[in-house]
Amino acid sequence: MSGRILIIDTVATNRIVLKVKMLSAQFSVDACSSRIEAEAIIATNRPDLILINLSDPVEDRHAFCQALRQDPQTASIAIIAVGVADTSRARFAALDAGADDVLPRPMNDTLLMARIRSLLRVRSATEELMLRDGTSRALGFEEARASFETAANVALLAPIETDHPRFRTILQAGLSVPVRVLDTNAVLRTANVQPIPDLFVIDATQVETQQAKLFGLVSDLRSRTETRLSTLLIIVPDGMPEVAAMFLDLGADDIVVAITSEGELTLRAKALVRRKLLHDRLRDTVRDGLQAAVTDPLTGLYNRRYAEPHLARMADQARKADRDFAVMMMDIDHFKSINDTYGHAAGDRVLVQLAERLRENLRTIDLVARVGGEEFLVALPRTTTAQAHATANRLRRLVNCRPFDLGEEEPELRVTVSVGVAVSHQNGLPEEEPRAVCDKADAALYAAKSAGRDQVAMSRSAA
Repeated sequence: MSGRILIIDTVATNRIVLKVKMLSAQFSVDACSSRIEAEAIIATNRPDLILINLSDPVEDRHAFCQALRQDPQTASIAIIAVGVADTSRARFAALDAGADDVLPRPMNDTLLMARIRSLLRVRSATEELMLRDGTSRALGFEEARASFETAANVALLAPIETDHPRFRTILQAGLSVPVRVLDTNAVLRTANVQPIPDLFVIDATQVETQQAKLFGLVSDLRSRTETRLSTLLIIVPDGMPEVAAMFLDLGADDIVVAITSEGELTLRAKALVRRKLLHDRLRDTVRDGLQAAVTDPLTGLYNRRYAEPHLARMADQARKADRDFAVMMMDIDHFKSINDTYGHAAGDRVLVQLAERLRENLRTIDLVARVGGEEFLVALPRTTTAQAHATANRLRRLVNCRPFDLGEEEPELRVTVSVGVAVSHQNGLPEEEPRAVCDKADAALYAAKSAGRDQVAMSRSAA
Protein backbone atom coordinates (compact mmCIF):
# COMPACT_ATOMS: atom_id res chain seq x y z
CA MET A 1 0.00 0.00 0.00
CA SER A 2 1.41 3.41 -0.95
CA GLY A 3 0.99 6.68 0.90
CA ARG A 4 2.57 8.83 3.57
CA ILE A 5 1.14 8.95 7.08
CA LEU A 6 1.89 11.34 9.95
CA ILE A 7 1.22 10.19 13.53
CA ILE A 8 0.73 12.92 16.16
CA ASP A 9 0.55 11.70 19.74
CA THR A 10 2.14 12.85 22.98
CA VAL A 11 2.37 9.28 24.30
CA ALA A 12 5.46 7.55 22.92
CA THR A 13 3.96 4.07 23.28
CA ASN A 14 0.97 5.05 21.17
CA ARG A 15 3.25 6.47 18.48
CA ILE A 16 5.40 3.34 18.38
CA VAL A 17 2.45 0.94 18.17
CA LEU A 18 0.77 2.90 15.38
CA LYS A 19 4.03 3.36 13.49
CA VAL A 20 4.72 -0.37 13.51
CA LYS A 21 1.23 -1.07 12.16
CA MET A 22 1.58 1.51 9.39
CA LEU A 23 5.06 0.37 8.38
CA SER A 24 3.87 -3.24 8.20
CA ALA A 25 1.19 -2.04 5.76
CA GLN A 26 3.96 -0.53 3.59
CA PHE A 27 3.21 3.12 4.31
CA SER A 28 5.88 5.79 4.68
CA VAL A 29 5.54 7.05 8.24
CA ASP A 30 6.54 10.12 10.25
CA ALA A 31 5.70 10.47 13.94
CA CYS A 32 5.87 13.38 16.39
CA SER A 33 4.46 14.57 19.70
CA SER A 34 3.66 18.27 19.21
CA ARG A 35 1.99 20.70 16.84
CA ILE A 36 5.27 22.51 16.19
CA GLU A 37 6.95 19.28 15.10
CA ALA A 38 3.92 18.35 13.00
CA GLU A 39 3.89 21.69 11.18
CA ALA A 40 7.58 21.31 10.34
CA ILE A 41 7.01 17.81 8.94
CA ILE A 42 3.97 18.91 6.93
CA ALA A 43 5.92 21.82 5.44
CA THR A 44 8.76 19.61 4.20
CA ASN A 45 7.15 16.20 3.75
CA ARG A 46 3.41 16.65 3.37
CA PRO A 47 1.48 13.53 4.40
CA ASP A 48 -1.52 11.99 2.67
CA LEU A 49 -3.18 11.17 5.98
CA ILE A 50 -2.79 12.19 9.64
CA LEU A 51 -3.54 10.00 12.65
CA ILE A 52 -3.90 12.48 15.52
CA ASN A 53 -4.66 12.04 19.21
CA LEU A 54 -7.05 14.88 20.04
CA SER A 55 -7.07 14.18 23.78
CA ASP A 56 -3.75 15.92 24.51
CA PRO A 57 -4.16 17.90 27.76
CA VAL A 58 -1.55 20.53 26.83
CA GLU A 59 -2.25 21.48 23.21
CA ASP A 60 -5.54 22.36 21.53
CA ARG A 61 -5.44 19.72 18.84
CA HIS A 62 -8.97 20.59 17.68
CA ALA A 63 -7.74 24.06 16.71
CA PHE A 64 -4.86 22.44 14.84
CA CYS A 65 -7.31 20.31 12.82
CA GLN A 66 -9.36 23.38 12.01
CA ALA A 67 -6.24 25.21 10.85
CA LEU A 68 -5.32 22.33 8.54
CA ARG A 69 -8.78 22.37 7.00
CA GLN A 70 -8.77 26.14 6.48
CA ASP A 71 -5.36 26.19 4.72
CA PRO A 72 -5.70 25.42 0.97
CA GLN A 73 -2.27 23.74 1.06
CA THR A 74 -3.36 21.18 3.66
CA ALA A 75 -7.16 21.06 3.27
CA SER A 76 -7.10 17.80 1.31
CA ILE A 77 -5.04 15.86 3.88
CA ALA A 78 -7.19 13.10 5.37
CA ILE A 79 -7.47 13.15 9.17
CA ILE A 80 -8.43 10.34 11.54
CA ALA A 81 -8.85 11.25 15.21
CA VAL A 82 -7.63 8.54 17.57
CA GLY A 83 -7.66 8.35 21.35
CA VAL A 84 -10.94 10.26 21.56
CA ALA A 85 -13.41 9.37 24.28
CA ASP A 86 -16.19 7.24 22.83
CA THR A 87 -18.96 9.69 23.65
CA SER A 88 -21.35 11.54 21.36
CA ARG A 89 -19.98 14.90 22.46
CA ALA A 90 -16.33 13.98 21.91
CA ARG A 91 -16.99 12.37 18.53
CA PHE A 92 -19.01 15.35 17.32
CA ALA A 93 -16.29 17.78 18.45
CA ALA A 94 -13.63 15.85 16.53
CA LEU A 95 -15.70 15.70 13.34
CA ASP A 96 -16.69 19.35 13.67
CA ALA A 97 -13.01 20.29 13.96
CA GLY A 98 -12.32 18.68 10.59
CA ALA A 99 -11.54 15.03 11.28
CA ASP A 100 -12.80 12.63 8.61
CA ASP A 101 -13.38 9.89 11.14
CA VAL A 102 -13.06 9.11 14.84
CA LEU A 103 -11.65 5.79 16.07
CA PRO A 104 -11.50 5.54 19.87
CA ARG A 105 -9.13 3.08 21.53
CA PRO A 106 -8.89 0.17 21.54
CA MET A 107 -8.96 0.39 17.74
CA ASN A 108 -9.95 -2.51 15.54
CA ASP A 109 -7.03 -2.97 13.13
CA THR A 110 -9.22 -4.26 10.28
CA LEU A 111 -11.48 -1.21 10.47
CA LEU A 112 -8.53 1.17 10.83
CA MET A 113 -6.84 -0.12 7.66
CA ALA A 114 -10.09 -0.14 5.69
CA ARG A 115 -10.77 3.47 6.75
CA ILE A 116 -7.29 4.52 5.70
CA ARG A 117 -7.69 2.86 2.30
CA SER A 118 -11.07 4.55 1.80
CA LEU A 119 -9.81 8.02 2.74
CA LEU A 120 -6.73 7.72 0.54
CA ARG A 121 -8.91 6.78 -2.43
CA VAL A 122 -11.04 9.87 -1.86
CA ARG A 123 -8.00 12.09 -1.41
CA SER A 124 -6.48 10.85 -4.67
CA ALA A 125 -9.70 11.62 -6.56
CA THR A 126 -10.02 15.07 -4.98
CA GLU A 127 -6.41 16.02 -5.71
CA GLU A 128 -6.73 14.85 -9.31
CA LEU A 129 -9.80 17.05 -9.81
CA MET A 130 -8.19 20.01 -8.04
CA LEU A 131 -5.07 19.58 -10.17
CA ARG A 132 -7.09 19.73 -13.37
CA ASP A 133 -9.14 22.67 -12.05
CA GLY A 134 -5.93 24.55 -11.29
CA THR A 135 -4.65 23.84 -14.77
CA SER A 136 -7.82 25.27 -16.33
CA ARG A 137 -7.43 28.46 -14.31
CA ALA A 138 -3.77 28.68 -15.33
CA LEU A 139 -5.00 28.64 -18.92
CA GLY A 140 -7.19 31.66 -18.22
CA PHE A 141 -10.58 30.04 -17.76
CA GLU A 142 -13.14 30.90 -15.08
CA GLU A 143 -11.88 31.25 -11.54
CA ALA A 144 -13.15 28.67 -9.10
CA ARG A 145 -16.17 29.87 -7.16
CA ALA A 146 -15.50 30.25 -3.46
CA SER A 147 -18.82 28.64 -2.62
CA PHE A 148 -21.88 27.24 -4.32
CA GLU A 149 -25.46 26.66 -3.33
CA THR A 150 -27.13 23.58 -4.82
CA ALA A 151 -29.99 21.57 -3.41
CA ALA A 152 -28.74 18.07 -2.64
CA ASN A 153 -30.60 14.96 -3.72
CA VAL A 154 -30.65 12.40 -0.90
CA ALA A 155 -32.14 8.90 -0.81
CA LEU A 156 -32.50 6.52 2.14
CA LEU A 157 -32.33 2.86 1.12
CA ALA A 158 -34.14 0.52 3.51
CA PRO A 159 -36.01 -2.80 3.29
CA ILE A 160 -39.63 -2.14 2.37
CA GLU A 161 -40.85 -4.34 5.23
CA THR A 162 -39.17 -2.14 7.85
CA ASP A 163 -40.13 1.29 9.06
CA HIS A 164 -37.29 3.53 10.20
CA PRO A 165 -38.71 7.07 10.26
CA ARG A 166 -35.97 8.11 12.68
CA PHE A 167 -33.19 8.15 10.05
CA ARG A 168 -35.36 9.95 7.49
CA THR A 169 -36.51 12.52 10.04
CA ILE A 170 -32.95 13.23 11.19
CA LEU A 171 -31.63 13.60 7.64
CA GLN A 172 -34.47 15.84 6.46
CA ALA A 173 -34.10 18.13 9.45
CA GLY A 174 -30.32 18.24 9.35
CA LEU A 175 -29.88 18.66 5.57
CA SER A 176 -33.02 20.76 5.03
CA VAL A 177 -33.95 18.76 1.94
CA PRO A 178 -36.58 16.10 1.19
CA VAL A 179 -35.27 12.55 1.61
CA ARG A 180 -36.68 9.82 -0.62
CA VAL A 181 -37.09 6.34 0.86
CA LEU A 182 -36.29 3.59 -1.66
CA ASP A 183 -36.74 -0.14 -1.25
CA THR A 184 -33.39 -1.93 -1.15
CA ASN A 185 -34.74 -4.84 -3.22
CA ALA A 186 -36.18 -2.53 -5.88
CA VAL A 187 -32.88 -0.68 -6.29
CA LEU A 188 -31.07 -3.99 -6.73
CA ARG A 189 -33.53 -5.05 -9.43
CA THR A 190 -33.35 -1.90 -11.55
CA ALA A 191 -30.70 0.59 -12.56
CA ASN A 192 -33.30 3.32 -13.09
CA VAL A 193 -32.96 5.41 -9.93
CA GLN A 194 -34.04 8.83 -11.14
CA PRO A 195 -33.09 11.46 -10.29
CA ILE A 196 -29.67 10.12 -9.33
CA PRO A 197 -29.01 10.90 -5.63
CA ASP A 198 -25.94 12.84 -4.56
CA LEU A 199 -26.03 10.79 -1.35
CA PHE A 200 -27.33 7.29 -0.72
CA VAL A 201 -27.86 6.56 2.98
CA ILE A 202 -28.16 2.78 3.31
CA ASP A 203 -29.88 1.26 6.32
CA ALA A 204 -27.74 -1.83 6.97
CA THR A 205 -28.94 -2.40 10.52
CA GLN A 206 -30.19 -5.84 9.44
CA VAL A 207 -26.80 -6.83 8.02
CA GLU A 208 -26.64 -9.95 10.19
CA THR A 209 -29.51 -11.53 8.24
CA GLN A 210 -29.04 -9.73 4.88
CA GLN A 211 -25.26 -9.48 4.63
CA ALA A 212 -24.83 -10.80 1.08
CA LYS A 213 -27.62 -8.57 -0.29
CA LEU A 214 -26.31 -5.42 1.40
CA PHE A 215 -22.70 -6.06 0.37
CA GLY A 216 -23.97 -6.64 -3.18
CA LEU A 217 -25.96 -3.41 -3.07
CA VAL A 218 -22.92 -1.28 -2.20
CA SER A 219 -20.78 -2.99 -4.83
CA ASP A 220 -23.55 -2.62 -7.41
CA LEU A 221 -24.10 1.10 -6.76
CA ARG A 222 -20.40 1.76 -6.96
CA SER A 223 -20.01 -0.08 -10.27
CA ARG A 224 -23.06 1.34 -12.11
CA THR A 225 -22.36 4.16 -14.54
CA GLU A 226 -25.37 6.09 -13.24
CA THR A 227 -24.50 5.92 -9.54
CA ARG A 228 -20.74 5.41 -9.36
CA LEU A 229 -20.14 9.09 -8.52
CA SER A 230 -22.80 9.23 -5.79
CA THR A 231 -21.59 9.14 -2.19
CA LEU A 232 -22.58 6.23 0.07
CA LEU A 233 -23.16 6.46 3.83
CA ILE A 234 -23.87 3.12 5.53
CA ILE A 235 -25.69 2.78 8.87
CA VAL A 236 -24.48 -0.41 10.59
CA PRO A 237 -25.16 -2.05 13.95
CA ASP A 238 -22.80 -1.26 16.81
CA GLY A 239 -20.04 -3.73 17.57
CA MET A 240 -19.45 -5.05 14.02
CA PRO A 241 -16.13 -3.47 12.92
CA GLU A 242 -15.28 -6.22 10.41
CA VAL A 243 -18.59 -5.67 8.63
CA ALA A 244 -18.00 -1.91 8.60
CA ALA A 245 -14.53 -2.51 7.14
CA MET A 246 -15.98 -4.68 4.36
CA PHE A 247 -18.47 -1.96 3.41
CA LEU A 248 -15.60 0.54 3.14
CA ASP A 249 -13.54 -1.78 0.97
CA LEU A 250 -16.54 -2.36 -1.30
CA GLY A 251 -16.77 1.38 -1.96
CA ALA A 252 -18.71 3.02 0.87
CA ASP A 253 -17.60 6.59 1.59
CA ASP A 254 -18.49 6.60 5.28
CA ILE A 255 -19.85 4.37 8.02
CA VAL A 256 -21.93 5.31 11.05
CA VAL A 257 -23.36 3.07 13.76
CA ALA A 258 -27.12 3.01 14.31
CA ILE A 259 -26.86 4.32 17.88
CA THR A 260 -24.93 7.42 16.86
CA SER A 261 -26.20 10.86 17.79
CA GLU A 262 -28.39 12.90 15.47
CA GLY A 263 -25.70 15.57 15.28
CA GLU A 264 -23.01 13.13 14.13
CA LEU A 265 -25.23 11.53 11.49
CA THR A 266 -26.11 14.96 10.12
CA LEU A 267 -22.49 16.13 10.18
CA ARG A 268 -21.27 13.08 8.26
CA ALA A 269 -24.08 13.38 5.72
CA LYS A 270 -23.36 17.10 5.17
CA ALA A 271 -19.65 16.39 4.63
CA LEU A 272 -20.43 13.79 1.96
CA VAL A 273 -22.89 16.08 0.19
CA ARG A 274 -20.37 18.95 0.18
CA ARG A 275 -17.70 16.71 -1.28
CA LYS A 276 -20.02 15.34 -3.95
CA LEU A 277 -21.11 18.82 -5.05
CA LEU A 278 -17.49 20.02 -5.08
CA HIS A 279 -16.43 17.08 -7.25
CA ASP A 280 -19.36 17.73 -9.59
CA ARG A 281 -18.39 21.36 -9.99
CA LEU A 282 -14.76 20.51 -10.65
CA ARG A 283 -15.74 17.91 -13.25
CA ASP A 284 -18.02 20.43 -14.95
CA THR A 285 -15.19 22.96 -15.07
CA VAL A 286 -12.88 20.51 -16.77
CA ARG A 287 -15.52 19.22 -19.16
CA ASP A 288 -17.10 22.50 -20.23
CA GLY A 289 -14.32 25.06 -19.82
CA LEU A 290 -11.47 23.13 -21.40
CA GLN A 291 -13.03 20.77 -23.91
CA ALA A 292 -12.79 22.84 -27.06
CA ALA A 293 -9.62 24.79 -26.33
CA VAL A 294 -7.31 22.14 -24.96
CA THR A 295 -8.25 18.88 -26.64
CA ASP A 296 -7.07 17.42 -29.90
CA PRO A 297 -10.16 17.23 -32.16
CA LEU A 298 -9.07 13.98 -33.82
CA THR A 299 -8.16 11.80 -30.83
CA GLY A 300 -9.97 13.57 -28.00
CA LEU A 301 -6.74 13.66 -25.99
CA TYR A 302 -5.37 16.80 -24.39
CA ASN A 303 -3.11 18.91 -26.58
CA ARG A 304 0.16 20.71 -25.91
CA ARG A 305 -1.62 23.83 -24.68
CA TYR A 306 -3.09 21.84 -21.80
CA ALA A 307 -0.09 19.57 -21.22
CA GLU A 308 2.46 22.28 -20.48
CA PRO A 309 0.71 24.04 -17.53
CA HIS A 310 -0.55 20.69 -16.24
CA LEU A 311 3.02 19.37 -16.17
CA ALA A 312 4.12 22.49 -14.31
CA ARG A 313 1.52 21.86 -11.60
CA MET A 314 2.40 18.17 -11.47
CA ALA A 315 6.05 19.09 -10.95
CA ASP A 316 5.10 21.54 -8.20
CA GLN A 317 3.09 18.87 -6.37
CA ALA A 318 5.90 16.35 -6.77
CA ARG A 319 8.36 18.83 -5.27
CA LYS A 320 6.11 19.55 -2.28
CA ALA A 321 5.49 15.85 -1.64
CA ASP A 322 9.15 14.96 -2.28
CA ARG A 323 8.14 12.38 -4.90
CA ASP A 324 9.18 11.64 -8.45
CA PHE A 325 7.11 11.96 -11.60
CA ALA A 326 7.81 10.43 -15.01
CA VAL A 327 7.39 11.72 -18.55
CA MET A 328 7.19 9.53 -21.65
CA MET A 329 7.49 10.72 -25.23
CA MET A 330 5.99 8.16 -27.62
CA ASP A 331 6.26 8.18 -31.42
CA ILE A 332 4.61 5.90 -34.01
CA ASP A 333 7.31 4.14 -36.00
CA HIS A 334 7.32 4.76 -39.79
CA PHE A 335 4.10 6.79 -39.58
CA LYS A 336 4.85 8.69 -42.79
CA SER A 337 4.92 5.43 -44.73
CA ILE A 338 1.43 4.59 -43.35
CA ASN A 339 0.08 7.87 -44.73
CA ASP A 340 1.95 7.45 -48.03
CA THR A 341 0.84 3.84 -48.55
CA TYR A 342 -2.72 3.82 -47.24
CA GLY A 343 -3.69 7.49 -47.21
CA HIS A 344 -4.19 10.08 -44.48
CA ALA A 345 -7.59 8.71 -43.50
CA ALA A 346 -5.92 5.43 -42.55
CA GLY A 347 -3.25 7.33 -40.64
CA ASP A 348 -5.96 9.17 -38.73
CA ARG A 349 -7.59 5.84 -37.79
CA VAL A 350 -4.27 4.64 -36.39
CA LEU A 351 -3.94 7.80 -34.30
CA VAL A 352 -7.47 7.46 -32.90
CA GLN A 353 -7.03 3.77 -32.00
CA LEU A 354 -3.64 4.40 -30.40
CA ALA A 355 -5.16 7.18 -28.28
CA GLU A 356 -7.90 4.79 -27.12
CA ARG A 357 -5.39 2.13 -26.09
CA LEU A 358 -3.35 4.62 -24.10
CA ARG A 359 -6.37 6.17 -22.40
CA GLU A 360 -7.84 2.82 -21.40
CA ASN A 361 -4.62 1.49 -19.89
CA LEU A 362 -3.47 4.34 -17.63
CA ARG A 363 -4.64 5.72 -14.28
CA THR A 364 -7.16 8.53 -14.03
CA ILE A 365 -4.53 10.84 -12.57
CA ASP A 366 -2.07 10.21 -15.43
CA LEU A 367 -1.88 12.70 -18.30
CA VAL A 368 -2.08 11.59 -21.94
CA ALA A 369 -1.70 14.21 -24.67
CA ARG A 370 -1.09 14.37 -28.40
CA VAL A 371 1.69 16.91 -28.81
CA GLY A 372 2.62 16.42 -32.46
CA GLY A 373 1.51 14.68 -35.63
CA GLU A 374 2.31 11.15 -34.45
CA GLU A 375 3.88 12.04 -31.10
CA PHE A 376 2.21 11.49 -27.74
CA LEU A 377 3.15 12.58 -24.22
CA VAL A 378 2.34 10.54 -21.11
CA ALA A 379 3.01 11.99 -17.64
CA LEU A 380 2.83 9.81 -14.52
CA PRO A 381 2.77 11.44 -11.05
CA ARG A 382 4.15 9.55 -8.03
CA THR A 383 6.10 7.17 -10.26
CA THR A 384 9.56 5.71 -9.72
CA THR A 385 12.09 4.85 -12.42
CA ALA A 386 11.29 1.14 -12.20
CA GLN A 387 7.54 1.78 -12.39
CA ALA A 388 7.96 4.15 -15.35
CA HIS A 389 10.09 1.62 -17.25
CA ALA A 390 7.57 -1.17 -16.62
CA THR A 391 4.64 1.03 -17.68
CA ALA A 392 6.38 2.16 -20.86
CA ASN A 393 7.07 -1.44 -21.89
CA ARG A 394 3.49 -2.45 -21.07
CA LEU A 395 2.12 0.34 -23.29
CA ARG A 396 4.53 -0.54 -26.08
CA ARG A 397 3.33 -4.15 -26.03
CA LEU A 398 -0.33 -3.02 -26.00
CA VAL A 399 0.33 -1.25 -29.30
CA ASN A 400 2.12 -4.02 -31.17
CA CYS A 401 0.18 -7.00 -29.77
CA ARG A 402 -2.97 -6.28 -31.82
CA PRO A 403 -3.21 -4.95 -35.40
CA PHE A 404 -4.91 -1.66 -36.25
CA ASP A 405 -8.07 -1.41 -38.35
CA LEU A 406 -7.49 0.82 -41.39
CA GLY A 407 -11.03 0.58 -42.76
CA GLU A 408 -13.14 -1.87 -44.72
CA GLU A 409 -11.08 -1.75 -47.92
CA GLU A 410 -7.65 -2.07 -46.28
CA PRO A 411 -5.96 -4.97 -44.46
CA GLU A 412 -5.26 -4.71 -40.74
CA LEU A 413 -1.83 -3.27 -40.01
CA ARG A 414 0.73 -4.01 -37.34
CA VAL A 415 1.99 -0.79 -35.78
CA THR A 416 4.86 -0.24 -33.34
CA VAL A 417 5.94 2.70 -31.20
CA SER A 418 9.19 3.90 -29.72
CA VAL A 419 9.18 5.35 -26.22
CA GLY A 420 11.58 7.65 -24.40
CA VAL A 421 11.30 7.94 -20.62
CA ALA A 422 12.66 10.49 -18.15
CA VAL A 423 12.04 10.72 -14.41
CA SER A 424 12.19 13.88 -12.32
CA HIS A 425 14.13 12.91 -9.20
CA GLN A 426 13.40 14.95 -6.08
CA ASN A 427 15.40 13.71 -3.09
CA GLY A 428 16.46 17.19 -2.10
CA LEU A 429 18.08 17.95 -5.46
CA PRO A 430 17.73 21.36 -7.11
CA GLU A 431 14.40 21.99 -8.80
CA GLU A 432 14.13 20.49 -12.28
CA GLU A 433 11.86 22.30 -14.71
CA PRO A 434 9.21 20.18 -16.46
CA ARG A 435 10.58 21.33 -19.82
CA ALA A 436 13.95 19.82 -18.93
CA VAL A 437 12.32 16.49 -18.05
CA CYS A 438 10.47 16.53 -21.39
CA ASP A 439 13.72 17.31 -23.22
CA LYS A 440 15.35 14.30 -21.58
CA ALA A 441 12.41 12.11 -22.59
CA ASP A 442 12.73 13.47 -26.16
CA ALA A 443 16.41 12.58 -26.21
CA ALA A 444 15.60 9.10 -24.93
CA LEU A 445 12.97 8.74 -27.68
CA TYR A 446 15.59 9.61 -30.29
CA ALA A 447 17.85 6.96 -28.80
CA ALA A 448 15.06 4.36 -28.98
CA LYS A 449 14.50 5.11 -32.67
CA SER A 450 18.21 5.08 -33.42
CA ALA A 451 18.52 1.68 -31.73
CA GLY A 452 16.00 0.08 -34.08
CA ARG A 453 12.51 1.29 -32.99
CA ASP A 454 9.76 -0.68 -31.18
CA GLN A 455 11.55 -0.31 -27.87
CA VAL A 456 11.83 1.75 -24.69
CA ALA A 457 14.84 3.90 -23.89
CA MET A 458 15.43 5.48 -20.51
CA SER A 459 17.04 8.87 -20.05
CA ARG A 460 20.56 8.49 -18.70
CA SER A 461 19.59 10.39 -15.56
CA ALA A 462 16.71 7.91 -14.99
CA ALA A 463 18.64 4.73 -15.68
